[in-house]
Amino acid sequence: MKRISLTQHLIEQQRLHNKIPSELRLLIEVVGRACKSISHAVGKGALGEVLGSAGSENVQGEVQKKLDVISNEILLEANEWGGHLAAMASEEMETIHRIPNRYPKGEYLLMFDPLDGSSNIDVNVSIGTIFSVLKAPEGMTEPSEQDFMQPGTKQVAAGYAVYGPQTVLVLTTGDGVHCFTLDREMGAWVLTQKDIKIPEDTKEFAINASNQRHWFPPVTRYVDEMLAGSTGPRGKDFNMRWIASMVADVHRILNRGGIFMYPADAREPGKPGKLRLMYEANPMAFIVEQAGGAATDGQQRILDIQPEKLHQRVAVFLGSKNEVERVTSYHKE
Repeated sequence: MKRISLTQHLIEQQRLHNKIPSELRLLIEVVGRACKSISHAVGKGALGEVLGSAGSENVQGEVQKKLDVISNEILLEANEWGGHLAAMASEEMETIHRIPNRYPKGEYLLMFDPLDGSSNIDVNVSIGTIFSVLKAPEGMTEPSEQDFMQPGTKQVAAGYAVYGPQTVLVLTTGDGVHCFTLDREMGAWVLTQKDIKIPEDTKEFAINASNQRHWFPPVTRYVDEMLAGSTGPRGKDFNMRWIASMVADVHRILNRGGIFMYPADAREPGKPGKLRLMYEANPMAFIVEQAGGAATDGQQRILDIQPEKLHQRVAVFLGSKNEVERVTSYHKE
């Protein structure tokens, strides 16, 4: 079987659909290289002295792991000098990171969660990187946070890497979802799945059940119906899966269906949710929709939400279309 590299795939997609300008292709390749470096650091684990806490907090007030900080640095350094970007934003940093003056500026904006699933780092469970690419607004001279305030529909590319038994890179540029596996000997991303589709129906759901007592009624109703199994209103048995790394949970759903839920709850009723719209929900919603799934905040399509701030939070229901539509309809009732 002929092996197709990430570069070859992107060039062929450009010829077919004329949607991936060379600047964007080069940007995606740089992000891919950064993910290889992060994979290498993650793979060393205790041998590389990268486990444990960094003794600092990020803008969210969450304690940073050493690998969070290392991954953030790798992505910043890899993407600064290429000339493809005007600015970057990271879940780990309070405000945007402008490209230093000594480097040329490009027309894209990059956002990322450098290492998703931090609670799993020290126990050797799959973690990953999530990224999203926007076009800088016309006529922008000096990038500001406001330039990033674009709804998810404006994304020109999004993807994630999973650092698991295999390291994989999942990518969309708006023409379906494709998966690349890192050939560790060759150091190359090789196309291993084309045009992935999420089954519309499923028997698996992912939610942190320990928060059940805080859920709002629509979520309680929906989960109770699934837990009632074949004798309940749904007439079938469901399995629950929860890895607590969004990348790993979404990757499972992409491959065999399922619904992932991170709802808002009564602990902080004023908070719209826990996951970040710009770094997690938007890129994942773009990928899931491109694979034929759906993604809402319980009320509306995630990609239609107009962001108001860089670290905005949102409730997330994504995955198999029919299940997402059902739980969303319960919220609307």
